[in-house]
Amino acid sequence: MWRSEAFIMGKSRAVRSLYHDAIIQTWEETMKKQFTGSLSAIALAVTGVLTAPMAQAQDYSRFGIDSDLPGTCNFAATDAKDYSGRTLNIITHAIPVIGEPTALHAEQFAELTGAEVNVVHVPFGDLFQRIMIPFQSGQNAYDVLFYGSLWIGDFNRFLAPVPDAFLNSSGMSDVTDSFKGVATWNGQMIQYPMDGDRHYLKYRTDAFENAELQARFKDATGRDLAVPETWEEYNEVAAFFSGFDWDGDGEVNYGSAEVAKRDDLMFSAFISRAAPYAKHPDVTGGFFFDLETMEPLINTPGFVRGLELFVDAQKSFPPGGTNFGLGDEIFSFGGGQTLMSYSWDDAFIQAQQEDSRIRDMVGAAPLPGAREVWNRDSGQWDNFDEPSLAPYMTWGWSSAVSDMSEEKEMAFDYLCFFSNEANTFHDLQIGRFGVNPYRDSHFDSGFWQGLGWDASVADSYVKTLSEMELSENRVYDLRIPGVGQFMSSMANGVAEALAGQKSAQDALDDVAKEWAGIVDRIGEDRLRDAYANVVRLEDNEG
Repeated sequence: MWRSEAFIMGKSRAVRSLYHDAIIQTWEETMKKQFTGSLSAIALAVTGVLTAPMAQAQDYSRFGIDSDLPGTCNFAATDAKDYSGRTLNIITHAIPVIGEPTALHAEQFAELTGAEVNVVHVPFGDLFQRIMIPFQSGQNAYDVLFYGSLWIGDFNRFLAPVPDAFLNSSGMSDVTDSFKGVATWNGQMIQYPMDGDRHYLKYRTDAFENAELQARFKDATGRDLAVPETWEEYNEVAAFFSGFDWDGDGEVNYGSAEVAKRDDLMFSAFISRAAPYAKHPDVTGGFFFDLETMEPLINTPGFVRGLELFVDAQKSFPPGGTNFGLGDEIFSFGGGQTLMSYSWDDAFIQAQQEDSRIRDMVGAAPLPGAREVWNRDSGQWDNFDEPSLAPYMTWGWSSAVSDMSEEKEMAFDYLCFFSNEANTFHDLQIGRFGVNPYRDSHFDSGFWQGLGWDASVADSYVKTLSEMELSENRVYDLRIPGVGQFMSSMANGVAEALAGQKSAQDALDDVAKEWAGIVDRIGEDRLRDAYANVVRLEDNEG
């Protein structure tokens, strides 16, 4: 039995049936596309790993698949389990992002195992407290949790370690090292990887390859039009492409869509812009703080340079762009309004939907870098002949099992089923689901080409994402207790600079003072112990 509070509670049986039909139809349509494409990625996922045997007689077509896929927690393996008379309680984000695949796979899991599965959907603004309050009061409210991975600093002491049986599963063996690291705390995996998030550049290839636009750009700037390699170049290109109909659709186009709304993930956009100026490849020991002293670094020259360029970029935003949230950025770039954007995968996947007018007219590239990087050890700017890159492995969705759960085995079985090979390849194809590549097998261009993507688009996508995994100068989120307070303070300061109320330096000086106060309230030693987990990832220490 499957129940979903917040979405279907109070709705009629007909509405529940319509929702069931809609998600199953989505499943059927996308899985049919999947099996007509390349299966090389699936083969990679299970090579050398003991997987559940495939029973030819079993028919799972009622789930919209032609056949089951090999894997530890595939449909056949899950079907063999009997959880009749037992209940699994899940809390997740609101539909559709993460909430929709949670509901879909909960319904499948319930039908396969006989379990009663209750799913609670919560808006993002309330999700942290809806999970944290039961933890703090000792209530065993939920078995399975879906939430933002950067909250691990607050949640870690309440989460159950992932058992060895799941650490050695086919799906887990394929997870990239960086996202295993995101799921790990003090050397132990306590989050269950089911999503991979990073920021990267998206751009319109049809504009960059247009000979007339190339000539006009060179006349205006004196240099050849090219995909930006630094944020200064990004701003220059974006400014040139703002305010005229350069793609001939009868609508005015603009240069850049960015998440600039204070309360809607703008802090992540700022980190992307500041990272290459503030993250020196030869300096270790902290990006947001000096790990030894826990002194905030947010107002150092690298961060200030990033904010100054963020402020300058506003002239290339579409109307209302200074108040764009993530959804606005997705549809501005994905709908063809803007030349470039950077954030999570969603805008790129939106542009590549079958009904998109700009399908196969987009490309992916690394986030722009910097030719000058602040060296906090020497107290000066260092110059680089080639732009220094600082890939941002931004926060994304994660999952976990509560340490108070009395149904840990079933809970981990559900998460393993949620992320099995067939389910993951399906979920990657639905932009609104919010599941992005996090396994090595997801970086197979042939898989994406099998979905109808042009080879050049697929190649640029997987090359950009996979090369981020190899970088030794990556930036991760501030995954420490009280992260919400730190990010809110940062967002407020950045917003003041964007609005022209303060200079970049003054705004970040005030943020640094607030951060120092938060450190004093929470405790320097507690925060240092937590921040060391982030620094180990950034300094490539495992």
